[in-house]
Amino acid sequence: MSLLENFKAFNFNEGVPYVSVTSNGMTFNKSVIMKLGYPEHVLLLIDEETKRIAVQPCTQETPNAAPFYNKEKKSNALSVRWNGRDLLNTIQNLMNWDLSQCGYRIDGVLLKEEQAIIFDLTHASELK
Repeated sequence: MSLLENFKAFNFNEGVPYVSVTSNGMTFNKSVIMKLGYPEHVLLLIDEETKRIAVQPCTQETPNAAPFYNKEKKSNALSVRWNGRDLLNTIQNLMNWDLSQCGYRIDGVLLKEEQAIIFDLTHASELK
């Protein structure tokens, strides 16, 4: 038995998961994709009371499942962008933001037990 048996190598390529919200869409960085295990579909969950959103992997058959990571995508870009106007309007109204004037970045927190990442919109920082 090795002294290192229970150790796992740290992946320096993952980084901090975050989502950016601009007038062009909501973009999840590669860390979100990697930490969730490259899911093809997710649920976008919104807690209007606490102004938080979460993404959680699910199956295609799950009600309200949204396409997420496309493994067949030809691009080398490892990010996901949703640009649905209804989604952007919902976030903009929830936060009283004017996305035509400014975008925002929100760091996420991985919940391993739930296999989800939560983004607290009240801790958003303005994009320059």
